[in-house]
Amino acid sequence: MKIIAGNWKMNGSRSELEKMVSDLESVDTQNTVILCVPFTMLGVSGCRTLLGAQDVSTHTHGAYTGEVSAQMIADTGAKYVIVGHSERRQYHGESNNTVREKAEMALANGLIPIICVGETMAEKQAGKTMAVIESGVRESIPSDVQTDIIVAYEPRWAIGAGLTPTHAEIATAHKLIADTLTQMGLSGTPILYGASVNGDNSADIMSIANVDGVLVGGASLKSEKFIPIITSVK
Repeated sequence: MKIIAGNWKMNGSRSELEKMVSDLESVDTQNTVILCVPFTMLGVSGCRTLLGAQDVSTHTHGAYTGEVSAQMIADTGAKYVIVGHSERRQYHGESNNTVREKAEMALANGLIPIICVGETMAEKQAGKTMAVIESGVRESIPSDVQTDIIVAYEPRWAIGAGLTPTHAEIATAHKLIADTLTQMGLSGTPILYGASVNGDNSADIMSIANVDGVLVGGASLKSEKFIPIITSVK
């Protein structure tokens, strides 16, 4: 069984999500399907589809205008939250420490964080890919966590660019993450791949060792593009 997670980013509407959830109800799959949507869409229900948020505050409550706490997210019935997505790191300057604090808040409120790590093009060209990935895993995951987390590898240089690493690059990155998680006492933690995933490449990507699913961007917005990804692996 694989985990197929969609990240709608700042797209869509509540009615579009309701249609997507309805469309997914009839999909024949044992894979876990998650949609991480804008806060305004949380609360839509469906048996097949689990919902998650795309970010969470490091604060529990208080005078933090515009922030949304983990407790508030959980109150909608959502089960997951993405933390440390490449766009949060790029546009909002989020560090591994910030990501860890957000993951801690998620776990404290019964949410499963999808913790994202990955290298930029500059880091890739400088030969720092493995060091960035390993430090991202070690520093972004709370030290006392036992289970109930997901890690997503995002080669940041590939996101939104239509680029996909080679199978060897994905395999090397995912093995490093798996080995690092094992050293941290987190063997068996699901590891997703996320960058330019679509119906044409999803099956091949998920056939790679240590790839337990995918984190899908734009292709998760439309049923006709998302469903083939969900059903590409039995």
